[in-house]
Amino acid sequence: MFLRNEKLGDKAAMSRYLATRGLMLVFLELTVLRLSWTFNFDYAHYMLAGVIWAIGWCMVLMAALIWLPTRVVGIIGVVIIFGHNIADPFLPRLYQTLGQGSFAWFWQILYLGGGIQLGAHGPTLAILYVMVPWIGVMAAGYWFGCVLRMRPDRRDRICYILGFAAILAFLVLRGWNLYGNPTHWGGPNSRLSPLLAFLNTTKYPASFQFLLMTLGPAFVLAPLVERLRGFAARVLTLFGRVPFFYYLLHIPLIHAAAIVVSIARTGHVDPWLFANHPMFNPPPPPGYTWSLGLLYAVWLAVVVMLYFACGWYAGFGKRRSDLSDSSKR
Repeated sequence: MFLRNEKLGDKAAMSRYLATRGLMLVFLELTVLRLSWTFNFDYAHYMLAGVIWAIGWCMVLMAALIWLPTRVVGIIGVVIIFGHNIADPFLPRLYQTLGQGSFAWFWQILYLGGGIQLGAHGPTLAILYVMVPWIGVMAAGYWFGCVLRMRPDRRDRICYILGFAAILAFLVLRGWNLYGNPTHWGGPNSRLSPLLAFLNTTKYPASFQFLLMTLGPAFVLAPLVERLRGFAARVLTLFGRVPFFYYLLHIPLIHAAAIVVSIARTGHVDPWLFANHPMFNPPPPPGYTWSLGLLYAVWLAVVVMLYFACGWYAGFGKRRSDLSDSSKR
């Protein structure tokens, strides 16, 4: 958003772009992606508000925020990232009061999540990704665009400082069960190993510790992957050029792969694969759970197929761009 806004040099045009593109993403989430998750047409009973829904509405909000100075947008984002878990001690009461009022739908979309009944006989809208803290991450990322315009040595230094500071903060906050995650990881009743319990932060909604744990390593890796050359660099660059195409394709491809695995293992397609995933679906049938080896094998096969599909799409886009440039000349 920052780089595109800089290129356009027109706030009004950028604001319109963000609003229209954001609403398009919301539409695709409620139609195409919902079908990809479920492989059914039961739109009358189940709608899904996933990550693309959240990105879309956050883009709509950013259409208003970009009128503010870039630093102000970034500070708002950082405050949301740092501060949204301050409500953790009051979450049960918040769920009880805000989740039952006439504006319960608004609070669910904003932060609480869950299912929203659309009308007396309408479908249930399953809110998987909420606006907070993701609008904060997007706003902070908009400010981070300024860093990308700095000299490489200064940019890399800032990335390392931000990354290692975030990782250290995560280790301290998580290790001592301090601020930033509504649930504790330790205790004798934990069903996970100590390491997995330590990493098992809250994602829905994303806690401060979850964001530290994920964004911190990303900051550190950014200068390192920029130095990659050869096949690994080509693969990452290709996926990075067509990220939305990758996302649109990977869910139905994984779903289709699960159907193939079901046929190979049991000789038939289990009806559970056509339930209303990934929220409010019934539990899997007995014996369905995959082994970790099978899971990684299917994951690798899907990524390889996506590499070739993304290569075709990137080439198609380049050919169209070249034709457009030729016609202009």
